[in-house]
Amino acid sequence: MASATARTALLALLRRDLLLVWRRRGDALQPAMFAVLTITLFPLALGSEPQLLARIASGVIWVAVVLAGMLSLDALFRSDLEDGSLEQLLLSPQPLALLIFGKVLVHWLTTALPVLVATPLFAAMLQLDSNLYGVLLLSLILGTPLLSLIGAVVVALTVGMKRSGMLLALLALPLYVPVLIFGAGSVMAASQGLPYLGALLVLGAALALALVLAPLAAAAAIRIALS
Repeated sequence: MASATARTALLALLRRDLLLVWRRRGDALQPAMFAVLTITLFPLALGSEPQLLARIASGVIWVAVVLAGMLSLDALFRSDLEDGSLEQLLLSPQPLALLIFGKVLVHWLTTALPVLVATPLFAAMLQLDSNLYGVLLLSLILGTPLLSLIGAVVVALTVGMKRSGMLLALLALPLYVPVLIFGAGSVMAASQGLPYLGALLVLGAALALALVLAPLAAAAAIRIALS
């Protein structure tokens, strides 16, 4: 019964947050549009030389994804804090870590998933070899949820602070760099005919660990911040 109740609460939270995102869809599209503009500007700035664009394609896409995710981090718990919903989540009989996982899932669905869907188009724009599309997509599928989970912990640590945008960037960026290195590095290794599976396995292991620990850490940080 408890697990069924927790599942019902999680689904209700997902429906609520997705409905709020839909009502503010203009704001929600900003991270995806930022990624699109960032990726589009590189061919304009560097020219249309295929070899040059193909060499930097994976790095450009990954940097755009990281920056787009950081752009929306501050909003992860901000609206809930302002309208009192965060305190209600703390008082809920359901596990706070599970509810935070739901909010992180909504963040990933609204920031990373649109970029993932458009990744083949971005890769074609940057002249990436079509044989590398699978490696690039797999690295993003493993890496983007990890970025959202790490970001949730960082946001939870600063949720009680006003104007924490710069602090969020300073705290999150060093934690994002290893994900960026392994994600873009796996595609670079595949393009050079080198073993790339190890980098993907590291991302997968880190994601599995973060799925368990990040919601718990974020829940503890929110309790401390609001106590």
